[in-house]
Amino acid sequence: MAITTCVFDAYGTLFDVAAAARLAAGEPGRGDLATVWPKLAEDWRAKQLQYTWLRAVMGQHCDFWQVTRDGLDWALEASGLSDPDLRERLLALYWELPAYPEVPAMLAALKAQGLATAILSNGTPEMLAAAVRSAGIGDSLDAVLSVETIGVYKPDARVYGLVGAHFGTTPDQVLFVSSNGWDAAAAAGYGFRVAWANRSGQPIDRLPGQPHHILTDLTTIPALAGA
Repeated sequence: MAITTCVFDAYGTLFDVAAAARLAAGEPGRGDLATVWPKLAEDWRAKQLQYTWLRAVMGQHCDFWQVTRDGLDWALEASGLSDPDLRERLLALYWELPAYPEVPAMLAALKAQGLATAILSNGTPEMLAAAVRSAGIGDSLDAVLSVETIGVYKPDARVYGLVGAHFGTTPDQVLFVSSNGWDAAAAAGYGFRVAWANRSGQPIDRLPGQPHHILTDLTTIPALAGA
């Protein structure tokens, strides 16, 4: 079946999650962060995701802004940083994450092809609205879907079901794009056509579902969707 709808994970796929730590590290007076920001950004992201999975398994859901703050607190302690001002600055920057450079033109090309576009994310509606606005990509999106409408995180199949419920599509009409290998695998298992944006060159995850395309960025998504 032809692709009618392109759906994107948000954080790490459209938006650069390392940008908050990188930008803060370049500000005056941030010498302590400047030496450790890559590790802090990696720890922050890892704990953020781990807490979504663990809360889902434990049946103790909280929203993504809470796990984002909890993950940052762990990462700051692991890096030996205890500056409350730095914590608040990093959290503020997370609401203004930039899109990756190829994203605006890629989304515009999909719309020019007549395809529906959407975000499907663990993020809260408020976080996603802020990121979309900051990146200036709202005009190229038909929907921004958040797990908060059902209260469970990816990779629960109910999350992927939000796409069909909104657009009236069958899974094989959807091209799903994520930078997370586990997300790509789960979406493929659900029945989506899947492109894994493997920006960091990681090995493929040993999970039941496998992505149909492995990319280094999102530049070729319009060609894949139209093929």
